[in-house]
Amino acid sequence: MFLIWNGLISKEMKKRWVVKDKGDTAVVKQLAGALCVSESLANLMVQRNINSAYEAQAFFNPSLDYLHDPFLMKDMNIAVDRISTAVKKNERILVYGDYDVDGTTAVALMYSFLKDQYSNVEFYIPDRYKEGYGVSFQGLDNAYQNNCKVVITLDCGIKAVEKVKYARSKGLDVIICDHHYPGDEIPKALAVLDPKQPSCNYPYKELSGCGVGFKLIHAYSRVHGIPFSAIYHYLDLVAVSIASDIVPITGENRVMAYFGLKQLNESPRTGLKELIRESEVTKALTIEDVVFKIGPRINAAGRMETGSKAVDLLVSSDTLLATGISKEINNFNIERRSVDRVITTEAMRMISEDQRTVNSKTTVLYNPTWKKGVIGIVASRLIETYYRPTVILTESNGFATGSARSVQGYDLYQAIEACSDLLESFGGHMFAAGLTLKKENIQPFMERFEQYVNSTITEEQLVPRMFIDTELSFSEINEDFFKTMSQFQPFGPGNMSPIFVSRNVFDTGSGRMVGSIGEHLKLDLCQESTGQKSFSAIAFSQANHFEYIKGGNPFDICYSLEMNEFRGNKNLQLNIRDIKTPGS
Repeated sequence: MFLIWNGLISKEMKKRWVVKDKGDTAVVKQLAGALCVSESLANLMVQRNINSAYEAQAFFNPSLDYLHDPFLMKDMNIAVDRISTAVKKNERILVYGDYDVDGTTAVALMYSFLKDQYSNVEFYIPDRYKEGYGVSFQGLDNAYQNNCKVVITLDCGIKAVEKVKYARSKGLDVIICDHHYPGDEIPKALAVLDPKQPSCNYPYKELSGCGVGFKLIHAYSRVHGIPFSAIYHYLDLVAVSIASDIVPITGENRVMAYFGLKQLNESPRTGLKELIRESEVTKALTIEDVVFKIGPRINAAGRMETGSKAVDLLVSSDTLLATGISKEINNFNIERRSVDRVITTEAMRMISEDQRTVNSKTTVLYNPTWKKGVIGIVASRLIETYYRPTVILTESNGFATGSARSVQGYDLYQAIEACSDLLESFGGHMFAAGLTLKKENIQPFMERFEQYVNSTITEEQLVPRMFIDTELSFSEINEDFFKTMSQFQPFGPGNMSPIFVSRNVFDTGSGRMVGSIGEHLKLDLCQESTGQKSFSAIAFSQANHFEYIKGGNPFDICYSLEMNEFRGNKNLQLNIRDIKTPGS
């Protein structure tokens, strides 16, 4: 299969289909009977650890009562006491956060909440290009110079050991709110709120940075008699953070995402309302809409100019002001997409023109003119076509700095760590990382990184996998099936939208190529075993199968189910993710 990208033709890897194990047969049958649903639907539930009618009730009817006591989080009482003292003494508080979606939503949440209590509070977002990720000395100097006494970090700080020491030397009390894994040493801050730190017994470990911030304002509210109804409206920010930071939508995250989406659709804050309007979302907003339409716009502010713009938008209650900022941010996103396309095209051309990359197990590219704010996106795009660990580097402050992305199942962080003697700094996790190195070390890094990955990655890891929930017969698909499946939402990591496989399907004869260059397929499919029951289907970027399909030949598909609406008419549609023909 081949993809056309801005005039460049590149080979798309074939996908390996992996059908998940079926749930325990007895449990599936019992659950299907108790809920009066098909065994296929019951199997989807069991795959998500829903094994009883009681668990199904909790899953399909999320309740705010399922949220954990915030004081179960280590140091929560210390954090609440210090903020309470600051408010009582009218000490200035600085709310400090990262420039991405999780960071800016967390800052907007904490800043807005504290502003409602008293006025002596300000926020700070570091400059991506001058200060880099996380807590910076410049930001702490800003806090000291502005007579701040308390610094609350959000979505960052858990590895800021030296920065926290510096803050303490300046007389600053630091409260860390983070959700990343700590390093070998926990910063000696006044309070560290991070459910992933080893000594924290908080029951749910997968909160977003904004989610940790919400737990802090929940705890503060309980101490000061502020009803939960007064902080409920902040869940729209939490939902945006959960979706955009790609954290699991399970447990507490699922509850907060569920109610946050309700808030987004029914009564979003002014800034988000304007952002939704700019995004031209006309239906009920879903997690997918947030990921692909809302999140990128918020991120674009930090990528193209400053993340402070995003916070200004999210804390604004002035419609006229919010409209202006949202238009500006939308323009940032348009510019970001243009820069992203240009750099991706240049990167793909570099790969196609370098014969050494043909048999490589990695992609490492450097161009000093590429914009630092979009190279992570470019790395992800390249993996869609050249499925292998990828590092994209540009120049910043005299160094080469970059973003790295991995393929499923391969530990990128370990590979970069194996090159640590060539690096000035690095950080991240298994699938994504950032790194900085001297420019003279770029070539040695390329060679070492390729050598390490080549010796540790398996051929299986270099083939993208399509995880399939279950095999489905067309006879099982109807509107009731879809309606029940839709109640699995909100979808996301840990609860992905189900993917099905159906075998021996064929086009009824109306199939055609669509798209500006005929790159997509619009089909009307039947299945040999189910007679004349047919479903419309769309298959993006898979027109290479058309010659085979138009001959009426059978093939297998993996797909998701969706409700297509066109000119007021609704019908079930198969969104085909991949096609396999005999011998493919």
